[in-house]
Amino acid sequence: MDDTKNDNPEPEKEESFADLLDKSFVAGDRLEPGEQIEAAIVKITSECIFIDLGGKSEGIIETKELQDEEGTCTVKEGDVIKAYFLSSERGEKLFSVKLGSGSGGNEHLENAFQNGIPVEGSVVKEIKGGFEVKVAGTVRAFCPYSQMGLRRVEDASVYVGQKPVFKITEYKQDGRNIVLSNRAVLEAEQRERKEALKSTLREDMVLTGTVTSVRDFGAFVDIGGVEGLIPISELGWSRVDNVSDVLHAGQEVEVKIISIDWDKERIGLSMKAVLPDPWDSVAMQFPAGSTHTGTVVRLAKFGAFVSLAPGIDGLVHISKLGGGKRIAHAGEAVTEGDTLDVTVESADPEKRRISLTVAITAQQKQDAADEDALIQQYVQKPAKSAASTESLGTLGDLLKEKLSQKK
Repeated sequence: MDDTKNDNPEPEKEESFADLLDKSFVAGDRLEPGEQIEAAIVKITSECIFIDLGGKSEGIIETKELQDEEGTCTVKEGDVIKAYFLSSERGEKLFSVKLGSGSGGNEHLENAFQNGIPVEGSVVKEIKGGFEVKVAGTVRAFCPYSQMGLRRVEDASVYVGQKPVFKITEYKQDGRNIVLSNRAVLEAEQRERKEALKSTLREDMVLTGTVTSVRDFGAFVDIGGVEGLIPISELGWSRVDNVSDVLHAGQEVEVKIISIDWDKERIGLSMKAVLPDPWDSVAMQFPAGSTHTGTVVRLAKFGAFVSLAPGIDGLVHISKLGGGKRIAHAGEAVTEGDTLDVTVESADPEKRRISLTVAITAQQKQDAADEDALIQQYVQKPAKSAASTESLGTLGDLLKEKLSQKK
């Protein structure tokens, strides 16, 4: 019985020891080809970059993968990078940031296809439906127009000569039929950036972004890896009819985040919100009784809206239009684009309302004075003159004389 009791614990000790030993190694010791990891760079040489896999284990990346066109290394020791596990050779674990255009053989490409490892390719020329791309040195592949970039460009030839990174979406006939997608790689990067930005972006934040495209309804702006939309109504305080009159692709703009909906992938932006509110100075700029020259910007049945300054419109009620004549619509008196002299009757900055009336010009005042003088000349009873007693008198005097004659 004692022997049995002594025998049973031994496997448990061995298993426990094996578990501890297994736990002493990081997941890198059990990596599958194509698996992506994050690791810190511990050493850089002219040929290899060594990354820390935990414990005493290290991985190797070819230095040329992380060099720019001039051969300068783009990383430094201590940087944390993402890499894909390729294979173990002679006790060394080989990794790749991406399979370079110089990586040889269909074996690497098939491995990249099966494990989702991105590959660098050289765009050779445009062909029917897309581009011919060389990958792994000399292997021909095809990238459709729709899979190059995040959005289609007007001149697709701009991609020729470039070396984008692709995902292999099809690998057939032992590598004789390879289809690539640059868009898939960019979308994956965009998703990563969006996830990172979810914890940093918030409403009311003011940022500097770059206009990516201009549409009739507004403009899309890149704000650090994700795009937001500036609606046409948020471009400024003044009315905008054509977005391209204000913005163009590539332009840097300062914007404020006015809404975020991560579920619908929508971010609302505003340029107007970062500009001073013109209504804050309305009381000083447009006091009651002051006269200004404005432009008729909109007509309604009840009156005409007149722009006094960018973002400041006032209303001339229909009863104040028509020069005293009764009209049914403001369009009978003025048209959009007309220049109008107006007088401020009242201003309410809180309600953003200004009541206007058509101003009387100096010429109109003079004409009115002349008309009054003319009326007075014929309506008032003329004074009798000492030199003349034969005045015909007023119309009333003539009537009285006729009546007396009848009697």
